[in-house]
Amino acid sequence: VQLQASGGGLVQAGGSLRLSCAASGRTSSNYALGWFRQAPGKERELLAAISRSGGNTYYTDSVKGRFTISRDNAKSEVYLQMNRLKPEDTAVYFCAADGRASYSSVSTYGYDFWGQGTQVTVSS
Repeated sequence: VQLQASGGGLVQAGGSLRLSCAASGRTSSNYALGWFRQAPGKERELLAAISRSGGNTYYTDSVKGRFTISRDNAKSEVYLQMNRLKPEDTAVYFCAADGRASYSSVSTYGYDFWGQGTQVTVSS
């Protein structure tokens, strides 16, 4: 599967952005999906994950209540709605896919496929 992320940009603190990731090459419902980010000098971190069914989600503590992951299997897309953005959210954001997950499981590691990143910059 190939993944293409989009929707990054520059936003003021407190603002919102919606990231999209389009999957191609194989039916996206075959994959658990996740959003990661990597800030300069920091390790890549998992922010949110969603099961193949879309019925189960995971969020890391730093984004709970602010970010929402969702997917549209008919469109083979996954989204990350980001609200109340903070300067510390500035990073390159990546979508990823795990082809080994069961239908209802979220994946917190073991992602096989990665999209190119999209830059999110939050100004103070």
